[in-house]
Amino acid sequence: MESLNRMAIELVDEALDYAEELNIGGYDLENDATVLDFGLEFDGGIESGLLLTEIQTAGMATPSYELGELGDASVPYVELSTDQPALSLLCSQKAGWEVLTEDFEGLGSGPARALVAEEEEFRRIGYTDAFDLTALAIETEADPTESVAEHVAERAEVETSSVFLLAYPTASLAGSITNAARAAELATFRLAELGYDPLDIISATGRAPVAPVAGDERTAIARTNDAIAYGGRAHLTVREDSDCFDSVPSTAAADHGRPFGAVFDDLDWDFSEVPSDLFAPASVTVDVVGGPTYVHGETDEDLLVDSFGL
Repeated sequence: MESLNRMAIELVDEALDYAEELNIGGYDLENDATVLDFGLEFDGGIESGLLLTEIQTAGMATPSYELGELGDASVPYVELSTDQPALSLLCSQKAGWEVLTEDFEGLGSGPARALVAEEEEFRRIGYTDAFDLTALAIETEADPTESVAEHVAERAEVETSSVFLLAYPTASLAGSITNAARAAELATFRLAELGYDPLDIISATGRAPVAPVAGDERTAIARTNDAIAYGGRAHLTVREDSDCFDSVPSTAAADHGRPFGAVFDDLDWDFSEVPSDLFAPASVTVDVVGGPTYVHGETDEDLLVDSFGL
């Protein structure tokens, strides 16, 4: 299989070449790592958000953007499709790297995870990447520091000059877009967590509304999670039938029906305490090749209208 990092770096080069047109910034740290700013000091935009999504999936998924409706408002939606869901979604797009140093905190996603390959997904799928350049997208309120690049370089076993850090806050257009693009990933992850072999998922498509950019990170985090859990839809084509498909959508969670802001408040914003079954699209359709089609869950437009302030 082609290196996920090699394919992603080609897209990183595109982002650097067209940074001005994309309304993003790029600069080098003192240790020669490169930072791309997708929404901290720069505005970013629709195209940069879609390109960031492509980088997060190592170019193995196709995102698109279209205008839809929610309540009485016109609201954009992001749709993402892939024929390599195990690799593009679980081994790359999944936000599985908690980036913690003495002076920084953020949540990492993207192909750099595949160079470390310590998460359970990589053992299930049997994939480990090897490449001398790497990209990690980091959801954060702060500018990445030299210590972040050194942390990533050490774990990924590359030089700091080979590290590309793509930074954006949740409260940004890139944050809203890339999080809306996670419906297929979260359905795939949830199915794998229920014991289904991710290599038996042939294709995955997800669609969710793009949350209005909030004025603070907590509101943005709540809105972008609501966008998936109450407005997200996913379609999976799989090889094998299973009795676990009804447990995939967020509607199967005991806390379903409550906005994420209320859930987070009750748990003092300790994300590790949030039930994992809430992190899933609201509606999931599963087509078994040569077998039945299952439809489970439903969206909640009224909750989203309130969450988005429409």
